[in-house]
Amino acid sequence: MPSFRHQVLTRVIPALRGSGEVHGAEAVAQLRRDLLAAQAEADPSPPARVARAFDVRSSEASGLPVAELRVPGSTPVRTVLYLHGGGFVSGLDRFHWRYAARLARRLGVRVVLPSYPLAPAYTWKDATPPLLDLFEQLAIESPQGVVLMGDSAGGGLAMLLAQQVARRPGPQPTHLVMFAPWLDLTGETPGTEEAARRDPWLNLSKLRIYGRWWGAGDPPDREASPLANDVSGLPPTLLFCGTRDLLHPQSLALVAAAKNAGVPLTYVEGPGLLHVYPILPVPEARAAFDRVEAFL
Repeated sequence: MPSFRHQVLTRVIPALRGSGEVHGAEAVAQLRRDLLAAQAEADPSPPARVARAFDVRSSEASGLPVAELRVPGSTPVRTVLYLHGGGFVSGLDRFHWRYAARLARRLGVRVVLPSYPLAPAYTWKDATPPLLDLFEQLAIESPQGVVLMGDSAGGGLAMLLAQQVARRPGPQPTHLVMFAPWLDLTGETPGTEEAARRDPWLNLSKLRIYGRWWGAGDPPDREASPLANDVSGLPPTLLFCGTRDLLHPQSLALVAAAKNAGVPLTYVEGPGLLHVYPILPVPEARAAFDRVEAFL
């Protein structure tokens, strides 16, 4: 049974989420304007507590703003390339920063957090080339390799990156870790409508709009959806998803595809748990982190 704190969160999130379904051209246009305004005002810098306790460096790599976080005085030989969620329309938030700090402290790694270009102004075609270049640069700098990790939209992007790297010669990611990844931009995976009714957080009509923007078309480019691509080249993979998650059917579809392709994938399902619960401030996240630590 979900913890009391988790149950409270499931009641609070609908109130914080704001407006519901989005239908009609004017509503979509207003959504676009609102998102662009929010992006212009967003502050991607780390919370003060993280900035004080960790060595945080900002730079530009492969044309992207990139933050690097590590324990002060450490010289990590392993890197986690963490791709943040946010529906491809929102940037880094405090939950991503806090999770990155925990990774750096517990695993002794450096965590690299790129601010990739966001929809609706940009698409997957703008984000993937510089992220591929960034991965190759990090792989050269990391004697013990690079882990690809991400949540929600970032989880799907991490998998897409792993698929594209697999087609190239050279270094490959050592592991792939995903929290409730967005793997099908169309939102048409069987079972999605039913899952949407159980999810107090994600909104299916908005998800489909964001998918068209990020996927550069209606329907989105097939190549932009990891589930539509070859999964056989994935590294050892750890996948988490709760059952009160609109994206739950996509995780199940990946589990089946990975099994058919012989991919070493470990799936951890959270009965009754929310979207991206492993990075939320709930007790269930502690057990999830222990699984990540053991896996890596």
